[in-house]
Parts: sequence; C-alpha cells; structure tokens
Amino acid sequence: MGVAGNFWDLLKPYARSEGFDFLRNKRVAVDLSYWIVQQETALKGQIRNPHIRLIFFRTINLLSKFGAFPVFVSDGTASPLKSQARIARFFRTSGIDLSSLPVAKDGISIERNKEFQKCEKECVELLELLGVPVLKAKGEAEALCAQLNREGLVDACITSDSDAFLFGANCVIKNMQPNSNEPFECYHMLDIESGLGLRRNQLIAISLLVGNDHNLTGVPGIGLETACRFVKSFSDDEILYRLQEIGGGDLQAFQPDFNLDSSSIPSSDESPRKTKVPHCSVCGHPGSKKAHLKFACHYCSSTTNEGCIQKPLGFKCNCSPCDMNNKEKEQKRNENWKLKVCRKIASEQNFPNNEITEMYLNKQQQYDGDYHLSWGNPKTDMIVDYLAYYQHWEPSYTRQRMFPMLSTIFLRDVASNSKDQLLGGQYEFDSIQRVKTKFGHQVYVINWKKPSREKSNVICMPSEDSDTEQEPVIADESTDLLDEPGALQIHDKDECSFLSTEEDMVLVQNAFPEKVSQFLRDKELKESKSRRKRPMKSANSESPRGVQLSITNFYRSSKVPSHEAPGEKEAGCSKISADTSVERDKEPIRNYSKSVRRKLLFD
Repeated sequence: MGVAGNFWDLLKPYARSEGFDFLRNKRVAVDLSYWIVQQETALKGQIRNPHIRLIFFRTINLLSKFGAFPVFVSDGTASPLKSQARIARFFRTSGIDLSSLPVAKDGISIERNKEFQKCEKECVELLELLGVPVLKAKGEAEALCAQLNREGLVDACITSDSDAFLFGANCVIKNMQPNSNEPFECYHMLDIESGLGLRRNQLIAISLLVGNDHNLTGVPGIGLETACRFVKSFSDDEILYRLQEIGGGDLQAFQPDFNLDSSSIPSSDESPRKTKVPHCSVCGHPGSKKAHLKFACHYCSSTTNEGCIQKPLGFKCNCSPCDMNNKEKEQKRNENWKLKVCRKIASEQNFPNNEITEMYLNKQQQYDGDYHLSWGNPKTDMIVDYLAYYQHWEPSYTRQRMFPMLSTIFLRDVASNSKDQLLGGQYEFDSIQRVKTKFGHQVYVINWKKPSREKSNVICMPSEDSDTEQEPVIADESTDLLDEPGALQIHDKDECSFLSTEEDMVLVQNAFPEKVSQFLRDKELKESKSRRKRPMKSANSESPRGVQLSITNFYRSSKVPSHEAPGEKEAGCSKISADTSVERDKEPIRNYSKSVRRKLLFD
C-alpha cells in the first residue's frame, strides 16, 4: 500500500525505535482500515470476529499501557482512480488477464466489498462505546491522518500506507510491538529529508514515476533507484513543474539543465581541441616509456634512479588532462542517461496525472465539519453486552480486560481534581504495592480495595469449565500487536478484596501525591532497617544454616602449609595440635597462593 517499488525499504535506515513513553499524553491518529486489513493475515478463520477482538485489545493498550489519546479515521468514498487501481490489483493477484479489465466510467467510484464495510461498521460501534472519537474522511483515511498531523491536531499517525508522507504527515508509526523495550517503529519526515535529501514534492514525483495506489504502473522501465536519482537532480520547488514539461514532450527546454559543473570545463569556443597526451606504459603517468627508463617521473614516489614504479592493476591516472577528460565523459554519460529517462517519461500518455498530484497536495478538504476531538468515558455495561453478543465472552472476562483502561481514565480524572474518588463506583485506591520493571519500563503496582460484602460482583477470570470460547494462540508476528492486557492479580485480606494493576508512575504521582510520598518513605525506611540488620561478614564466621559452603571450607585439609618450618612438617599430621588448627582456621584460605590452595584441595 502506498508508493510502489519497496518504498519502505528505502526509508528503513532512517526509522527510529521509540520507547514506551513516546505516546504518553499525546494524540495519535489511527488508520482504521489498516488494522482491519491486518487481522485478515493474522487471525482470520482462527477465532470469532477477529477484527472486533483486535480493535478492542489494541485500543485498551493504547489508552492504558502507552497512555495515548487515539483518534480513529475511517475511509470515505474512494476516488475513481483508486477504484480502478483496486480492480487492477484484484485482477493481478487473481491471475486474470488484465486485457479484460473493465473500465470504470469517469467520476464513478467503486465501494469496498460488503464484508469489509460490515467489519468497519462493527468496529466503529465498538470504538464509540469505548468513548474514542472516530472521524470519517471524505476520501482516503491516511490523507486525513496526515492532515491532522500536519496541522498539529495529532502528534503521530499509525498506518502502513507510505502515502501518508505524500499527504504531508510529519511522524508515521508503521509497526507496534507492545512486548518490547522499544515498541514503536517510527519515521520522522525530518530524518528522511536529512538522510535521503528528499522532500515532500520529490516524494510525490517518485510515486508518479514508480507507481502508487492510484496508478499501479507509473512509468514503465523506471524503478525506484532510477526515480530517486532522477528526482534528486532537481530542487523540491521545481520537480513537479519539470515533470510537466517533460511529460508534454518539451525536451529542448530541459536540455540546458543537463550540464553538470560546466563552469569547470572550458567550451570548444574558448580553447582549441585538445590532443591526446602520451602516457608511460610502465607507470601510467604522462610521458614516454623511453624518457622514464632512466629516471623516475615526478608523479612516482620512487627515490631511486631505477626508473618508474610499475602501475598496479586497475590504475587510473589523475593528471590534469586525464581528470578533464574523465569529467567530460561523466557529463556525457549523465546527459545520455537523463535523456533516456526523459524519453521514457515523454512516451507515457497523460503523464503526470494532475488529479493525483492535486490529491497528494491536499487541494481538497479531507473532512467535512469541525475537528472536535473529545474522549468520553466508556459505556461499560453496553460494551459487556456488545462483546457477549459478538464474541460470546463472559461479562467477568470483559470487565477484567477493561479494568486497566478504566483505572487509567480514573487516575487522569483524579489528577484533574475530579470529585469522584471511586473507580467504577466500587473500587478505591488503597496503596502502592511495589515498583515493577517490565521490558525496561518501570511502573507502580497499585492495590485497589473493595469491601468483601460486595465480593459477589468482583471482577474475576472465567473458570476453565466456563462456556467462554477459548481462542488459540497463533505464532505470527502480528500476535504481538494483539497483546492482551495482563490478567489482574486478585487477593483477599482483612475481609476485603483487592485488585492489582500496573500504572504509569507519573500518572499515579499526579493523582495521589500523598500516597506516593508515603510509599517512598516506607521504602527508604525498610531499606535502612535491612542495612542495619545485615551482619558484618568475618573471615572465621560460620556459614548460616541452609547456606551451601564453598569447596575450600567444606574440604578442610589437615596438612601444614608449605611455608611452615621443616621440623613441623616432618612431625606429621598426628602431631598437629588443636591450637595450631584453630590458628590456621583464623587465617582465610583465600590469602594463600594459587599453588598452595590447589595442594590443600587435591593432595
């Protein structure tokens, strides 16, 4: 999807890997059709309604795990050009002869298939129940995502369609991997400009040459590498105008621009035709072989009088006449190469298509109405009923999976001075259990308390005997994107039920600063007590019970060390007194040399 010719591979070296906090408290536009299509290769045919499951869990992850504010964008009516391209793509993948391709009438668009429209409608219903804003574009969803990003209404776009850069997006997230230290594969337009030297108009020109979603073929015979090289020879401001000239067959107007560094090469009017300078067949430098036999030329580095040095294989002379000749040849090669490219472009009918160019430049508004982006509270009971109908999930299972999202929204409300101090009207913030590090990211483990008299309504996992459909785990790269929120930890204490969730540390600090301060004080006090109670290790101290001894302490040798007096050594082991044994034990065995320790262990 997007620019043809493996365009993403061209951008891959300039991708950034961003961490967990990259989207925290930021707005992000999501191409809804990208996620719906993605589930077809990951889960279709494996579980019930995979598109609903995918949207549910990914939205919860964006809201809770990454702390983002997602805005979903759905496709509108496709342009007639894209409708025709969809038909051509279908014929191509089906192996049908493209000569029988039906031609759509001018101005008539072909809608997506009814199955996709049904999936999209169900996903929009679920997102609205989750309280997430959904916008419907007039045309392409990635175009509206890029427009929101370009106008500063969102901070990034989540899409795999490279057309987003052509529509003006500044930051595109192509891949998400929740179970990773750096879960986002992010592309910034500034990195592409500085690395490739290509700006927006130049990218549009490349898409016109190699093909895109609106014209699959582009210009026959021009690949991505050729297109990049050709486009870089023009500035971003003039490239589209130059393509118009070449497409109209005006090659004469383009001819003067072929000169590369012509100022350094004198024209034929300024100097007479140059004669070829003879070069030595031994060293390859200017001069004859006979003149170089006795004395080395000044180009050679030899200090002897034995003549020039034999030139290595593949040697090229860098003298002034040769350098000038090489520049002339290189210039002619560039002129001939560009002329061939221009002829291919001029032979293509209706190139460039002005309708495609104006579409990429956003000449038309992509959304009708005001961009009113607001995030509401999820309608929990309706979501439970919705997923029970479509997914056959138990209410307890749905409520449990939603709890991380509900707790994140609750902490945000408390931080904004909300009067509601109960999560879902049932749970209250009890304490911070501990600090947890997961994939290099630190979070607080929070205990939420609920009185035991309401224990019958507590969130719990469905049992193994439940009628809930057990969905298989699929070994596919896309399953990382379908990562479910971790199961809640449930425990009872002092006639109360507790749920444990993982929350962002900054969010908890803003919502409950007193609780965080108390937790840090208790943690410091506990660490100081453990340091005071920790016994000092001594050389002759006995190992505590249950701790395995080292091999040197376990196998004590009764032999006298070699540095003792000869008389004592001859007396034998039977004459060693108890006092001598005690004195030897007081001296750490690790103070002996390596050879002595080896004798004590194995003799």
